[in-house]
Amino acid sequence: MTIIRPYGDTTGDGMVQLSFTLPVPHDKRAEGAALQLAAKMGMEPAMLVHAKQMGDAYTFFVVYGKVGHLVDTGKVQVVERDYPLLSAREVNAAVKRGLRRPLSVVGACIGTDAHTVGIDAILNLKGIAGEKGLESYTELSVTNMGAQVSVPDLVETARAKKADAVLVSQVVTQRDAHLQNTRAMSAAFREALPEGRRPLLIVGGPRFDELMTGELGVDRIFGRGTTPREVASYLVHAIIKEPK
Repeated sequence: MTIIRPYGDTTGDGMVQLSFTLPVPHDKRAEGAALQLAAKMGMEPAMLVHAKQMGDAYTFFVVYGKVGHLVDTGKVQVVERDYPLLSAREVNAAVKRGLRRPLSVVGACIGTDAHTVGIDAILNLKGIAGEKGLESYTELSVTNMGAQVSVPDLVETARAKKADAVLVSQVVTQRDAHLQNTRAMSAAFREALPEGRRPLLIVGGPRFDELMTGELGVDRIFGRGTTPREVASYLVHAIIKEPK
């Protein structure tokens, strides 16, 4: 069965929960506006389950209600992992055998993005959720440039380090800043380096659409929950073409 409905209290009841903020102080009129918005979005009936004023002129709402929409999971488009998930030992062995030198990785948060949690989780030795980062891989040479790195500095560092791959994390997404920064980065690398000498360009963050690689000019997009092991395995797959 590929046609499904949302689940709330009972199977197939179509109940969903939605949160949003309106630029009004919290009062009865604001609550009515929240329910009006929910109704226009197809929630009928809609119930206001939470409202809290945020500052002087904003209110955060949570509404709960029924929608009549169906979802066809057979038409959902996603990016499936098309490479084997390797252990750290297998990654190191593949790099040593395939490159006969350390695989150079340069990582950064570009633009005004100061949130290094994502890039640190992938690169730093301590890693995330008990899984060590790329710095722990003996055959990977990792340069973590940190936060608020300009695109020209990233390009120059990648050139100086002879980077095989550049990893960029983008958490700040207001006004699609993550998309603009990524397009600027990919354009800068295309201008600075010929195709045969260009590093693999990888971006990650919670708001990226993994289907937008071609549009953004990058080789791979990783979303929320990506682990260092997934990234390392992809590097082997894309750069060394091993294992088959």
